[in-house]
Amino acid sequence: MKTVLITGANRGIGLEFVKQCLKSQFRVFATYRDAKSADTLIKLLDKEDRLTLIQFDVTNYKALPDLVKQLPAIDILINNAGYFGPKGYGFGNTDEEEWRQVLEINTIAPLKLIEAVYPNLMAGSGRKIACLSSKVGSMKENTSGGGYIYRSSKAALNSVVKSLSNDLSNDDFTVLALHPGWVKTDMGGPNALIDVEESVAGLMSVILDSDIAQSGKFLNFDGNELPW
Repeated sequence: MKTVLITGANRGIGLEFVKQCLKSQFRVFATYRDAKSADTLIKLLDKEDRLTLIQFDVTNYKALPDLVKQLPAIDILINNAGYFGPKGYGFGNTDEEEWRQVLEINTIAPLKLIEAVYPNLMAGSGRKIACLSSKVGSMKENTSGGGYIYRSSKAALNSVVKSLSNDLSNDDFTVLALHPGWVKTDMGGPNALIDVEESVAGLMSVILDSDIAQSGKFLNFDGNELPW
C-alpha cells in the first residue's frame, strides 16, 4: 500500500487529492491549517480508516519535528498548500507584506517541508515529490505582465524544484513542478476551464507514471511539458 502526504488538504485541489488517493487505496496523511475551513475533510474520517489528518501550518517551521514524528515512511509527497494573495495589485500598487507572505507559503515552506520529511521519503519506496506550481510562473508564458506577487512565487518554486531534482538525483528521487490547469476552485473562480476532478485525475496520472527521467520538469496536468 502506497503512503502519500498531502498539504493544504482542506479544500479544492488538496481535498480532491485526498479523495482520489483514498479511492486508489493509498494510505493518506493530510494536513490542514484551520479546522473552520476543513469540515468536508474532517467528515471523511468517519468512513476512511486509511486517512490520518494533522492540523499544521506549513510556515510553522518550529513544528516540523512534531509533524515528522507523526509520519511513517512516505512514498509520495504532494506539496499542494498555496496562497494566491491579493488580486488587482498591479504595477505601482504591490503590497510588500502580502508578497512576503505569498513567497513564504508558496516557495519557502515547500522546501522546508521536503527537508524535514526527507528521512521519511528515503524510507519509502516511491521517492516522488510533486510541487503544485502554476503556468503563470513561466517566463515564456508571461505575455500579459502583472501578477507580480503570485507569478514570482511560482517561478521561484520552479527553481527550487529544479535544484532539488539535481540534489536528490543520487537518491533516485523524482521531483516535479506541476500545473493543475485553470481549475474551478475558490482560487480559480467560476470561469475556470476544468473542474477539480479532471485536474487531479490528470495530476495523479502524471505523478504515478513519472520516473527519474522526468525529474526536474515542469508539467501540465495532461502530462505535456511546459516552458520555464
